[in-house]
Amino acid sequence: MKYYSWIFWVFCMFSVRWVHGGMNASMDPTVGALTLIHSAVARGAVCLDGSPPGYHLQRGHGQGAENWLVDLQGGAWCQNTTECVSRSTLALGSSKYMESQIFFTGILSNKSEENPDFYNWNRVRVRYCDGASFAGEGYDKDQNLYFRGQRIFSVVMEELMSKGMRSAKQALLSGCSAGGLASILHCDRFRSLFPEKIKVKCFADAGLFLDAVDIAGQHALRSYYDGVVTLQGVAKNLPKRCTSRMNAALCFFPQNLVNGIKTPIFLLNAAYDTWQIQESLAPISADPKGMWKQCKLNYTKCDTAQIKFLQGFRGQMKKIVENFYESKESNGLYINSCFTHCQSLFQDTWYGNKSPAIANKGIAKSVGNWYFERAQIKAIDCPYPCDKTCHNLVFSSLLT
Repeated sequence: MKYYSWIFWVFCMFSVRWVHGGMNASMDPTVGALTLIHSAVARGAVCLDGSPPGYHLQRGHGQGAENWLVDLQGGAWCQNTTECVSRSTLALGSSKYMESQIFFTGILSNKSEENPDFYNWNRVRVRYCDGASFAGEGYDKDQNLYFRGQRIFSVVMEELMSKGMRSAKQALLSGCSAGGLASILHCDRFRSLFPEKIKVKCFADAGLFLDAVDIAGQHALRSYYDGVVTLQGVAKNLPKRCTSRMNAALCFFPQNLVNGIKTPIFLLNAAYDTWQIQESLAPISADPKGMWKQCKLNYTKCDTAQIKFLQGFRGQMKKIVENFYESKESNGLYINSCFTHCQSLFQDTWYGNKSPAIANKGIAKSVGNWYFERAQIKAIDCPYPCDKTCHNLVFSSLLT
């Protein structure tokens, strides 16, 4: 798995097209300005290059003025010093390169017609610049790399508490991809910030990275995670209930964590997660002859044997999430049979007339119904190709 893999997924939405949809929903998103926490530097809560962490905040209003949605940005990880040094020269490793403003869409939108349940909440995007899902603690003196994701999370939460989150009546921690994993890792910690009477829940989109066997019979993602956890000193920040039973790298996989989370949490994932297909199931290291290249670019190019392999991956995910849901009725679940990655941040997939649906129930309404306890949500789609509502991704090229 090469360094370019995570760059690819940061920018993938600019080089792909949707099938059965298209980014034709409202293109008039709201904008959130960047705030840097300069005081964090003295506490060592810094990005890979030592620059201060940051976040974007849009204030709530009306009935949502005292509610908070905190979204942790994703963007893969770095597993060795070469990757992390390269990452430190971009916005995913340094606030020096972060945009001063970003679009707030999907679950972060401030429009009721785009985000019916959370549009008037205080909505925050926490920028990701550590490369270990906000969980690292270490320093590489030779390369001058700071692995301080855990400190960043703590400092940003303190900052938000001082900005009004301390008085929250309701709160939701969310994240997509590596941010979705971060919302799982930090869920109970986020819950502990608030009094017991306050409703606090967590939401992970595309964060269910599986410890799956790749097409060569190896565990490519396990090996990658071992590099991340070892390099960045993540083990000390993982739940001891897990690390006391197994290798710390395995405790970076949600399947070994979610059943032990006390706070209600909702898992949203595509059964055929395109990031996992490309980087975990069929990475270049497992497919040196490129037999899976066309399948990875375009799901319609997958042959019968490849689809059978991907159905096995879906089956593994289905078993894991069913055990997760049964472990606590307050948890929520939405697994659709789509070829995509991250669905809560894009308007077409989050909420719209042609958004993905399982049994006529869309993603935004399902998450809202679960959060406000209007209904229990356990939605597991039928296998591909039954779902005709998917906004499947087709890639023009691979950068790995």
